[in-house]
Amino acid sequence: MDKLLDCVQIEHGSDKTAAPSYSVIWMHGLGADANDFVPVIPELRLPEDRRIRFVFPNAPVRPVTINNQMPMRAWYDIMALSSVSRDVDEAGLRASQTAIEALIRRENERGVPTERIILAGFSQGCAMAYQTGLRSPARLAGLVCLSGYLPMADKTVNEHNKAHLDMPIFIGHGTYDPVVNIAFGEQ
Repeated sequence: MDKLLDCVQIEHGSDKTAAPSYSVIWMHGLGADANDFVPVIPELRLPEDRRIRFVFPNAPVRPVTINNQMPMRAWYDIMALSSVSRDVDEAGLRASQTAIEALIRRENERGVPTERIILAGFSQGCAMAYQTGLRSPARLAGLVCLSGYLPMADKTVNEHNKAHLDMPIFIGHGTYDPVVNIAFGEQ
């Protein structure tokens, strides 16, 4: 297997001797890192009798066109913004999808079946949750998509796995989000 993404991992639940039965793979936004959503775990007020592994991967560092080619953690390059769409680096998007799929396989190897894995993401990480989750060969427990958008929507129509159209997806987006306009999420 190729080298996995560097991750912060937190295990929730009172019985530390039991292996986690569920996993959440949570992708950060552009320029952030794996620690971005770690403080959210206690705020979720999850039952202590549930063993859940939270996996927060770091996106690769790459130059980002809309930020004057400044190198930063990014799941893929963003070349331009418009009022209704985002131009994306398809090769980078698909490479990050492959890297997230490798994390899903690692969770499977650790004893967590795909149907007990949630992909979550914020902003560009939300785009990765959509990109990976909608194309997953096995049904995930669900997606949590926060302040993001569906990249390559035209290709997603033909590439998404129709076998699990009933997969739960939570979508949340701030109406006054200054970075990712809500119009992107509404698309």
